[in-house]
Amino acid sequence: MTAHPAPAGRARGERPPAFPVARTPVRFAVTLVLASGLALTGACGAPSPDALLPAANPAAATPPPGGPTTGPQASSSSTAAPSTSAPATPPASTPHPSPAPDPAEELLNLESSGPAVLELQQRLSGLGYWLGEIDGHYGQLTRQAVMAFQKAEGLDRDGVAGPKTREQIPTATRPTPRSAEDDHIEVDLERQLLLVVRDGEVQWAFNTSTGNDEAYDRPSGGTGVARTPRGEYEIERQINGVREAELGTLYRPKYFHGGIAVHGSGSIPSEPASHGCVRVTNAAMDLLWASDVAPVGTGVIVY
Repeated sequence: MTAHPAPAGRARGERPPAFPVARTPVRFAVTLVLASGLALTGACGAPSPDALLPAANPAAATPPPGGPTTGPQASSSSTAAPSTSAPATPPASTPHPSPAPDPAEELLNLESSGPAVLELQQRLSGLGYWLGEIDGHYGQLTRQAVMAFQKAEGLDRDGVAGPKTREQIPTATRPTPRSAEDDHIEVDLERQLLLVVRDGEVQWAFNTSTGNDEAYDRPSGGTGVARTPRGEYEIERQINGVREAELGTLYRPKYFHGGIAVHGSGSIPSEPASHGCVRVTNAAMDLLWASDVAPVGTGVIVY
């Protein structure tokens, strides 16, 4: 066996020199930490996530209900794809005819005509409100009778037979006189009515217009007050014709207190408007004459 010569500079039988092991500071520090039982921290001194949690963390240990989600969640706000189909056409609605108007709601006034007017006239006449001929035509005399009825019942005095007036007619009664003694005429200043009383009850009731209690100038000079005096009188005299007086025209007047008379006129409004006389329509004045219910000597009670 051939012996190899020993390297130069090293004597035979010497052990080769051991190379020094480099022990860096990091390894040394790790060794110390592990030996002391301390926990390692993250890099740059930031705390490790595990180091911030307690040893037992129920929230971390318990999985969420339903188990882990392995895929992306469907968004509840996702937009559905637009429909390309045309919207459905709604079925055509069948038009309904308008209900027929209630006959009781119909307004009856001047120049109205027909069965409703005829029924109105019959009922008013049956209650004593004189309106001339019952013919189904709403003329001036029917208007006067409606106005008289409205006055007696405390309704609006417009001479129009509207719902309230027509509703009250079926339950209304004949007007009652102030006095049931003897045959006479009554003038109700508050309600503006003239009543012909026969045998203790009202035979006819008329719309009237009396003095308005206002001062006025006489054409011949001086002044006066348009007042219809209250009291009990009787017809003193009468003129079967037309009288042109200082204060106006009097148709077939029947005087009961000086120059104060019941007479016909072309204007009988719903309110007091005369200089003191008691106005009725010319047709009503003709009735008083023709029926002979107000001859000279007939009592007149004004209240």
